Amino acid sequence: MHRFPSTDLSCSLAAAAALCGVAAFLAGAFCVAAKAAEQSGQATPVVVQPGAPGQPSKTLPPTTKATLPPESRADVEFMQGMIMHHAQAVEMTALMPTHTDNPELRTLGGRISRSQADEIKFMKRWLATRGEPLTMAMPGMPDMQASGKALPLMPGMLTPEQMDALRKAKAAEFDRLFLEGMIQHHGGALTMVRDLYNTAGAGQDAELFNFTSDVDSGQRAEIRIMQSMLDKMSAQEKP
Repeated sequence: MHRFPSTDLSCSLAAAAALCGVAAFLAGAFCVAAKAAEQSGQATPVVVQPGAPGQPSKTLPPTTKATLPPESRADVEFMQGMIMHHAQAVEMTALMPTHTDNPELRTLGGRISRSQADEIKFMKRWLATRGEPLTMAMPGMPDMQASGKALPLMPGMLTPEQMDALRKAKAAEFDRLFLEGMIQHHGGALTMVRDLYNTAGAGQDAELFNFTSDVDSGQRAEIRIMQSMLDKMSAQEKP
């Protein structure tokens, strides 16, 4: 049975949430101070930076602009890699209409397909608004290096052999391979999120934090559902 520990990741997400909150607070404080100065009729707005606990505040130059922490290189590469990761999951669910009549599995597959397709759109928008390319050649993507050697797959992604076996399977065999493969796939996404928050300076973007939190909680829940379905199938197959 597959089990994915959550304690370390939960701590990482909590720490990231704190960083996002501090950044948002500072940005808000800058804006409030500037707006208050403007409303009081001062010609030059006063920008005040709150000090750390026990430390005095600082008056900053009028030209100071409030900004949230910029995305790190790890943030960008995470989004680019997760687009490819999600795309394979959508490809797996697209096989269902012709490979299985299991209504419970079809319902689950439809939910996975819709949620991950929507998340792909979000990730593409996130990258585009930051002027970043949607894809890049990087370790973990099923691409070819100049030498002709295939790059390793990202965590959890099915190998070409696994995908080929899934395409050839039908009925109960497809159901089993799909559940095993998607549990593996979801586990890889959890690993990607954990690795992101184990990278210094990464995950401080508020939108990215909310997205990764949803990925973590949603895919853990789906893993539990799929493991239960797989256990039920195994029990039914026993004499």
